[in-house]
Amino acid sequence: MLEAIDGGAARVRMGGGLTYEVLLPSYAAARLGGKIDQPVTLHTLHYIESQNQGATMTPRLAGFLTERDRRFFELFTTVKGIGVRKALRCMTLDTAMLAAAIADRDTAMLQSLPEIGKRSAETIIVTLKDKVDAFLDGAPAVRAAHKSGVVVNMEPVEAGASASPQGRLAREAIEVLVKLGENRVQAAMWIDRVLQQAQGAERPGDVSALIARVYEVRGGV
Repeated sequence: MLEAIDGGAARVRMGGGLTYEVLLPSYAAARLGGKIDQPVTLHTLHYIESQNQGATMTPRLAGFLTERDRRFFELFTTVKGIGVRKALRCMTLDTAMLAAAIADRDTAMLQSLPEIGKRSAETIIVTLKDKVDAFLDGAPAVRAAHKSGVVVNMEPVEAGASASPQGRLAREAIEVLVKLGENRVQAAMWIDRVLQQAQGAERPGDVSALIARVYEVRGGV
């Protein structure tokens, strides 16, 4: 049972008087904000945090929304200079969005993440560019485009096609919002929220509809 979200950590009540503090990636904390006092499932990673040059060793739990997210996090923290805490703070985008940015060599997207500068973005790309295929959007055409280096123009989403935040539709909408003066990460979070809420026929079918819905959400509609 999710008791609270406090900054980048969740308090999760397990029953029998036992409550865990679970550290979360930024995007996961944002998604769970509306689920206080509801049952949640987190895929956890146990690690030891060293402080005071190793004099203090503290056990920690990091939690993820899916097993896939946890596997990506483990891969992400193999990058030089990206420790567990830094990775949790800078992951304001979900797994597939980050994987797509890496596969596309999108340094602008990566540099928009907290604590990621130009050099760190380049290091992430060099280290992971050939290792993220399994974390890209599920559509085979999108994976093929990433592998070939082709930038695909965004088309309306067909019935049954993926319209998750990691999809082509979302990425095109982000670029449009950035050109309109919006912050890249904030734009991605708005789009993520819209697509998380949308179900079936309510899901925006093209970029214009998605952006219109983003501004409706911003306006409280």
